[in-house]
Amino acid sequence: MLLKDTQRPILFFDGECNLCNSAVQYVIRHDKKEQFLFAPLQSQAGKELLQVMPANIPDSVILYYRGTYYVRSNAALHTARLLGGWRSWLYALTVLPCSLRDPFYNLIARNRYKWFGKSDTCMVPTKELEARFLL
Repeated sequence: MLLKDTQRPILFFDGECNLCNSAVQYVIRHDKKEQFLFAPLQSQAGKELLQVMPANIPDSVILYYRGTYYVRSNAALHTARLLGGWRSWLYALTVLPCSLRDPFYNLIARNRYKWFGKSDTCMVPTKELEARFLL
């Protein structure tokens, strides 16, 4: 699958990170339109698709949507907007420059294994969710 072939948001995530897996589970539960696709960074699909990403690839959450990669706090805020409901109000935080938002995000990303733990394997989707995962 080529990225340009989809208009659906793709959420790339660290499949070994317990915090990242919890965030993906949250998105799955609240994605009423079932618009999101998911790809662990460690999967073959994640590695192949991210080869075309411009700049350095962060090792946490990345959102690809309509030809644009969103990283760090931008990825989280755009994901919240796409989920809709009260979460879309969080998108208002984008008025703050990344230089103010990203240090907090980076602190959590740097310490996520220590604070939330790490799994030896990536999350395996259920049969119902299999079509939404790019592996």
